[in-house]
Amino acid sequence: MDILSEAIGSVRTGRAQVCRVRESGSWGMRVPAFAGSGLHLLLRGSAWLITATGRPRALKAGDVVLTPSGAEHGLSHAPCLLKDLPPAVPRDPDPADVEFLCGAYWLDHGQVHPYLRALPEVIVLSRDNGRTSQLRSLADLLAVDVSDTQPGSGATRPALLVLLLTHVLRQWLAQNRDADRPEIGDPAIAVALREIHTSPHKPWTVQQLGETVGMSRTGFTKRFTALVGKPPMTYLIGWRLTYGARLLRETKAPLSAIARQVGYSTEFAFGAAFRREYGIAPGRFRDLESRRARGA
Repeated sequence: MDILSEAIGSVRTGRAQVCRVRESGSWGMRVPAFAGSGLHLLLRGSAWLITATGRPRALKAGDVVLTPSGAEHGLSHAPCLLKDLPPAVPRDPDPADVEFLCGAYWLDHGQVHPYLRALPEVIVLSRDNGRTSQLRSLADLLAVDVSDTQPGSGATRPALLVLLLTHVLRQWLAQNRDADRPEIGDPAIAVALREIHTSPHKPWTVQQLGETVGMSRTGFTKRFTALVGKPPMTYLIGWRLTYGARLLRETKAPLSAIARQVGYSTEFAFGAAFRREYGIAPGRFRDLESRRARGA
């Protein structure tokens, strides 16, 4: 598994939200910083992207604004200062001058993946930059799904949103190959990541992971840390807990079984590590996620 796949996988442990926003006349909205990743897709009309440090940037229909690690930003009908924008308040004027989709994965527990934090705070992908037909198709599907009230939206919207996030990041990375970003295709580290992700239950050590990819312990640790942004064992623990959170959310397996599946000998050891990472006990986390899924 490559680092981009792991970063997107960590986002999926969060809470997905998608909405359609319509504005007209003089308008503006400030989106506060949050733990997670989000995007805006301008469907119709024009707008200005407002950030805390850069100059306002004009947006047109088809442009995508991505905040990989949830940086504060704003959208407005005209250039302005971010501090002058009001908090986002849903409106639905008719007729509307501008229309866009807002989607985000909110991490109620845990932190944004280091790879996403290493990317620019705000990324703009313009429709003039050769967007792929797949990206346009995903955007169209998500726009239709947001307007659909049929059963199943709780499954389709998170899936479409994560696909859209993935394609936007792929497109940006393809257009910015010279950017100061770690290569995500390193063969040796890719093998190590695959071993960690497919077999988190194994009692891995740095020495064993290094031997698996034919590297010395020291050389493997240096290369892994430089590429991934974390030492091997720190990353392994993070993935075990991320995977554990997904199993808690998506399955009804008992805590003891999940603990063994992600590399902990007992549910008590898993619970202690989970609380250190997420600030909440596994059982409580599962209960909250179950309530949220039911709309409670």
